[in-house]
Amino acid sequence: MKKQSQYIPALHFHWLTRWYDPMMKYLFHDETLKMALMNQTYIQPDQTVLDMGCGTGTLALMIKQLQPNAKIYGLDIDPQILDMANKKVQQTGSQIDLQQGSATCLPYPDQSFDHVFVSLVLHHLTRQDKQQALKEAFRVLKIGGELHVVDFGEPHNAMMWSISWLTRWFEEVYDHVLGLLPVYTEEAGFQPVEEITSYHSILGTVVLYHTSKP
Repeated sequence: MKKQSQYIPALHFHWLTRWYDPMMKYLFHDETLKMALMNQTYIQPDQTVLDMGCGTGTLALMIKQLQPNAKIYGLDIDPQILDMANKKVQQTGSQIDLQQGSATCLPYPDQSFDHVFVSLVLHHLTRQDKQQALKEAFRVLKIGGELHVVDFGEPHNAMMWSISWLTRWFEEVYDHVLGLLPVYTEEAGFQPVEEITSYHSILGTVVLYHTSKP
């Protein structure tokens, strides 16, 4: 039997997964973040979009609602949370291709997508896996394709720095607090990496980044 890949569940513990959506609304105002992420770009009807680490499918469904004629794909390594996403997609009758898989080894051909969205995923990954996931995003994007990221970032004021002293040791957030996520993104081949905006949350500073594949 093939050994199950190791990963950090969406809320760190499997038993918390059932409360993922309400917890994300409480901790991050999740839909506000995702709407801001979508507002970075114009998705055209004939384009293909990947929600990498799609969780319960909230972002994929929002993108589909915004542009019904785009081809939307969602990928997540966690079968429990992917099952929740499938149920939400079925309830809405949306056509979204959901698949189980790892961000570090995307099951898609080179230059498959016009847009890749990565929402609050990278802080679950080790440094090596963050770098590999960004390289994979670069690989599957078409030339000129866009990468849209929201995740923990470098604090911008004293209060957020204080919070970061607590959260930086949780999961794999430390590199984010040091402002290294844009560095890793550029190392993967993207340029330029722009910080679009940032938000304060009870767990620290959350930053939106935008970049493209030259």
